[in-house]
Amino acid sequence: MNKASVVANLCKGCGFCVKFCPKKVIAFGDKRNSKGHYYPVIDLEGCIGCGTCAVVCPEAAMEIVKVEG
Repeated sequence: MNKASVVANLCKGCGFCVKFCPKKVIAFGDKRNSKGHYYPVIDLEGCIGCGTCAVVCPEAAMEIVKVEG
């Protein structure tokens, strides 16, 4: 099973992943990365691993990873 994952320190807070997620399971969190940008959090229960977030992310801060379960 594939799920989205955030590489927090690469994120610049553009919001493309939030805007284009077809399941609307990505939202901005309340924590900042080392560059001072708020980075997204993912509701992994609802994530279908489609990869849209990774495709639209200009900073390669979104990854699709294989998870057990």
